[in-house]
Amino acid sequence: MAITKFSDEHTSPVSPSRIFKASIMDSHNLIPKLMPQAIKSINITQGDGGAGSIKQINFAEGSPIKYVKYRVDELDQETLTYGYTLIEGDSLVDKLEKITCNVKFEQSPDGGSILKVTSTYYTTGDFTLKEEEVKAGKEKVLAMYKAVEAYLIQNPNSYV
Repeated sequence: MAITKFSDEHTSPVSPSRIFKASIMDSHNLIPKLMPQAIKSINITQGDGGAGSIKQINFAEGSPIKYVKYRVDELDQETLTYGYTLIEGDSLVDKLEKITCNVKFEQSPDGGSILKVTSTYYTTGDFTLKEEEVKAGKEKVLAMYKAVEAYLIQNPNSYV
């Protein structure tokens, strides 16, 4: 097994608390509405949505990935941190044991936010992770955050 870690930062003009509430706390309601062409639904299959819960993302018809399940490892509304582990789904197949992600929203000097994401990939056997596969996955996640950001900019009274 090999372990590969990536860290990224993204900025947003939206405050950390608003984007956290929308993209993390209410993701199961908001994201399928904003991105129906990509995400059919997000269901909480176990728990109440907090740490220890299991969520399933069901992708839209025609997607090469049908679903993924992930476990919420950490959810802290005070520190605006969120951690989860992908535990099942088409994207893991037999090459990845799991993928963990840790997300933190911080205040930026201009009143917006800085999103810090660390992803760790745990491969099985002698499988080598390809950079373009990781990049494609990161771009899909970033597209979700950008869709939420655009919604919050257009709706300044939402998630305050």
